[in-house]
Amino acid sequence: MDLMASLILLLLATLFFIVFVFLASSQLSSTSSGKFPRSYPIVGSYFALAANKRRLIQWTSDLVLRSPTVSYVFHRPLGGRQIFTGNPDTVQHILKTNFSSYHKGDLTYTTLKEILGNGIFNVDGDSWKFQRQIASHEFSTRSLRKFVETVVDTELNDRLIPLLSEAARKRAVLDIQDILQRFAFDNICKIAFGYDPACLTESLPEEKFARDFDEAAKLSTQRFGLPFPILWKIKRVLGIGSERRLRIAVSDVRNFARKIVHDKKREQQLKGSGSSLETVDLLSRFLNSGHSDEEFVIDIVISFILAGRDTTSAALTWYFWLLFRNPHVEDEVVREIREKSDAPIFEDVKDMMYTHASLCESMRFYPPVPLDTKEALRDDVLPDGIAIKKGTRITYHSYAMGRSEKIWGADWAEFRPERWLEKVASEKWAFVGKDPFTYPVFQAGPRICLGREMAFLQMKRIVSGVLRRFRVVPAMEEGMEPHLVQYMSSKMEGGFPATIVDRVE
Repeated sequence: MDLMASLILLLLATLFFIVFVFLASSQLSSTSSGKFPRSYPIVGSYFALAANKRRLIQWTSDLVLRSPTVSYVFHRPLGGRQIFTGNPDTVQHILKTNFSSYHKGDLTYTTLKEILGNGIFNVDGDSWKFQRQIASHEFSTRSLRKFVETVVDTELNDRLIPLLSEAARKRAVLDIQDILQRFAFDNICKIAFGYDPACLTESLPEEKFARDFDEAAKLSTQRFGLPFPILWKIKRVLGIGSERRLRIAVSDVRNFARKIVHDKKREQQLKGSGSSLETVDLLSRFLNSGHSDEEFVIDIVISFILAGRDTTSAALTWYFWLLFRNPHVEDEVVREIREKSDAPIFEDVKDMMYTHASLCESMRFYPPVPLDTKEALRDDVLPDGIAIKKGTRITYHSYAMGRSEKIWGADWAEFRPERWLEKVASEKWAFVGKDPFTYPVFQAGPRICLGREMAFLQMKRIVSGVLRRFRVVPAMEEGMEPHLVQYMSSKMEGGFPATIVDRVE
């Protein structure tokens, strides 16, 4: 039976490849010449998507910005449609005004279920509301904020700064993207589990949990690129190829998380109910609140590891690249950092308005999550007049919106933090936020990111600690541009090689 299924899968793949060879080249020429992609019976515009797979974010961004309504209807296989939009009114419609009519949807849930389970970022309805309520309470506590500050500062001063100092001394080339991911992974594991994977120690060890987590996230996201979900589902049943690797990676991640949960429960039992010791990591908080269902707790904590690790590291990777490309902005950031150099730990970043604005401007160009998708629960009509059938997927394109002249004006291509600022009476900068539906980098509406302020606090502390002492200089060929790829967050393909140079006072 397994052999027959394998042969059928092989035959289908071969036939699909033959058709692809004949049609993909024409799609490349038509889309590159400024036309919208052609749609064919059964497969829709999948061949255009496959031909542009390596540049999917930029390609879909071009389609969105080319459309007069800033929304594009993509024809999926078997007659399905997916809307890509950069229209703020549509974003507000699906994320707030008509929130109850749009959810994550069955496709997203089943595709990411192995890694995210029933965690907050993968569910809808009552389950989402319940987890949101718990998380909202925990994220609002002063003790958690203080714990986060301590964790970040310890990782920065005890690991990151010494590592960069040694690299500067040796004139070594580091992969800054990898370094920032290690930093963020150590941080979020301490915050979520109270566990230190020590990924950023001097030898830069390959931590199995981090490696398995990466593999699971990458393989789960790649499922979205297939024309028919049945293809990865058949592979999963047969236990072959990428699905076999995914099953192993997810199993290892969840087993490791389960062991930590067991250890944490045992630790709490040993402390006893009369212990005066405060538990500060998220896992301890959830367990102390009476949430003892093991799989539920694991799902929540894995979700926060994914969010806390990938988003901040992605944002900072592109930030350091853009600072190098815009030295006048870097000079202004460094000037502000040095003005705050005598302030207490973490107090120095609260009033760093220009630095805050430069981070927002960086994420306008390179949002950590460039695309996010919702699914219609019922028929609807979008503000731009597009009729929606139940089950239609709508993707709001944060990457395209950050490049929209209609939103940001004729100077949209300039890296200009000043667009987020205004001068106040004292001649100091005051930050001026943007409409979250125009700038949905942290989502908007009821699902707006709970960790937004915490993320800014961490990023500004890292920027302050690094730029006060060092310059980050890309070690790339002149004229070479990094390539953006997306798994569950945006990344530089192949990493971000750079040298670390001591900053001259």
